[in-house]
Amino acid sequence: MASIQLQEVETRKHECGGFLVGDQWVMTAVHCFLTGANGRKVVLGAHSLTATEETKQTFDILQVYNHPDFNPVNYDNDITLLKLDRPITVTEAVKPIEYQRSGDTDVSPPTGATVETAGWGSVNNLQGRTDRLKEVVMDVVDRELCARYDYYGYKFTANMMCSYKLCPKPCRHRYKTEDSCDGDSGGPLVYEGVAVGITSNGGKKCGQVKKPGIYTIISHYTAWINTTISGSVTPSPPSTSP
Repeated sequence: MASIQLQEVETRKHECGGFLVGDQWVMTAVHCFLTGANGRKVVLGAHSLTATEETKQTFDILQVYNHPDFNPVNYDNDITLLKLDRPITVTEAVKPIEYQRSGDTDVSPPTGATVETAGWGSVNNLQGRTDRLKEVVMDVVDRELCARYDYYGYKFTANMMCSYKLCPKPCRHRYKTEDSCDGDSGGPLVYEGVAVGITSNGGKKCGQVKKPGIYTIISHYTAWINTTISGSVTPSPPSTSP
């Protein structure tokens, strides 16, 4: 897991998540990097954002590679690669995760499959973020359901999957689902130990029954990932759009 942080006056503020996919590469979401690196740091090996931990490794961002077809209206193609300023030191706390490539149909999660994600995002519906890394186990939601007009409609594309954990009836929990939330963007959706998605977006409020979390399907971008990491793609300039 990566915590992507923006430098403030005396501290750094966690903005988005990400995950290590190579010795010098982190995968995350485009909507976290519309203004480019802008002085952001990548922290790997963290559990607490504020505590001093020997496992932490902090990096500058050398280059940002946003997918050129990102759509800010519906967040289609929400995938970014970050090249770190130096290779990582591999430890038990800092090492790359395998990610799904095209043709890896044996690791594609079917409807109802158990998946998991993690992050330092909000744990109380946009009211505040956690200091310590949290993990949530969820279920893959049927694609046809997520594409229904009362869910996401036309905004849900073939490059997306959706997932959450419904609270079993009778549900006594404050929220009826368990889900990713604000601050979790860019983190991995993991199935059987393989990153298959990138946390992208969801409803205006977290935990809504008809607004499961949306995740970018990584395997749809195998060619772009390969050419980017090989050095055949030009880095992205900062965007002027909000």
